[in-house]
Amino acid sequence: MSDYTGMGGEGGRPMARYIRHACAFCTLLLAALLVNAARVQLVQAGDYTGNPANRRAAIARYQQPRGDILVDGKPVTGSVDTHEQLRYERTYQDGPLYAPVTGFSSQSYGTTFLEHSEDGVLSGADPMLAPLPLWNDLTRGLEPGGNVVTTLSRAAQEAAYRGLGGRKGAVAAVDPSTGRILALVTSPSYDPAQLSGNAESVASAWARLNGDPDKPMLNRAVRQTYPPGSTFKVVTAAAALDAGVVTDPDARTDSPDPYRLPGTRTTLTNEADGCVDTSLRDAFEWSCNTVFAKLGVDVGVRDMTATAEAFGFNDGGLRVPFSVATSTFDSHVDKAQLALSSIGQYNTRATPLQMAMVAAAVADDGRLHTPYLVERTTRRDGETVTGSGTHPVRQVMHPYTAEQLKELMTGVVREGTGTRAAIPGAVVGGKTGTAQHGVDNTGLPYAWFVSWAQDQDAVEPAVAVAVVVEDASADRGEISGGGDAAPIARDVMRAVLGR
Repeated sequence: MSDYTGMGGEGGRPMARYIRHACAFCTLLLAALLVNAARVQLVQAGDYTGNPANRRAAIARYQQPRGDILVDGKPVTGSVDTHEQLRYERTYQDGPLYAPVTGFSSQSYGTTFLEHSEDGVLSGADPMLAPLPLWNDLTRGLEPGGNVVTTLSRAAQEAAYRGLGGRKGAVAAVDPSTGRILALVTSPSYDPAQLSGNAESVASAWARLNGDPDKPMLNRAVRQTYPPGSTFKVVTAAAALDAGVVTDPDARTDSPDPYRLPGTRTTLTNEADGCVDTSLRDAFEWSCNTVFAKLGVDVGVRDMTATAEAFGFNDGGLRVPFSVATSTFDSHVDKAQLALSSIGQYNTRATPLQMAMVAAAVADDGRLHTPYLVERTTRRDGETVTGSGTHPVRQVMHPYTAEQLKELMTGVVREGTGTRAAIPGAVVGGKTGTAQHGVDNTGLPYAWFVSWAQDQDAVEPAVAVAVVVEDASADRGEISGGGDAAPIARDVMRAVLGR
């Protein structure tokens, strides 16, 4: 018995050592597997998820309805169950009306505008939607899609779209005292639902829309810049008043007609009569090019640029929350080019949203509130996830300058070129504009109108609007803006005022 035990003890020690070594090796292999799994899941997950060959992410993304975009508390989007592998497709109510705001959500072509900038909320991927955000980050799970509540006014949006009536152009309207975007319309438009699925019809619609010379998918309100023409004279007048170049809007100016551009033999003339040495007030009401071109030169490129940039020109960072094309005022110009820039020509270009911002700053005593389109985001049950946050406010001009400009703009509507924008029972200020374009200015002019309005007994302005109509008929310089664009602005303002 003792011999057997001794033999077992001597042979068992090497065996136990081998077992321990095998266990240690297996432990190392298991640890390596765990480390590699963690590396794949945490470090390389993005690469695998983004790999075009991996359809799991796309399948998961479309396994639940997308959240909705709301206007006046009601959804303008929806989702339909196709019972296919990519189960839910996006639907749109009044698609062409809201396309510049919603953009599209396409299984084939991705997302644009609010569908893109708020995709995390709408798809359910935003960690803020989850009760345990860190856990969702690890599991990469999706919560039910949340909703995006916009600042839009349905009445204002419909009035703008109806006013354009299919003509090329755009409308932007904002609340001057807050920066809330009330309308954002572009025409011609398209139905985003045409691009929602992945059928052959979607590819055909994509090709047709992109090949259309009228560019229905171009968001003219925020992604297209135009020469603003005489509507830019609001900026030039602000610069002249703030710089002290003009101290009395009713005093006569030293303004010849025609005006020879400095350093050239080129002369500038007017469509209106009686512009020789006329006052700033009369020049503004009847849009005398010669007066404002000379004023821009007298103010100088430095102060003109500073005022334009205070209004938002040359700012490439504006987002509402999707990006806005940069409106430009060229600061590297000679005096002749400055004269043309000061009447909204040469290299001066602006989006309709930018010109609505110009009118809004005048209406709100020289303060410019950064425009925004999203009021808040919510969970599916309506619980607020994020608010609109704080939006920068800057003083664009001296309040007294803004007060003088308000008087000038009300004069345009009361007895100048913008009488068709008048609204009974409301105070309305405006400025017409006709912008030349094309080779040697051979294209039909763009008709512009910028304006603001408030009830007669109101303390704050209610709305500021910019309208541009492309290729408008123009028998006379400023009549185009007053005839084609002003009535559209009037209807939008009436909608906001509830008249």
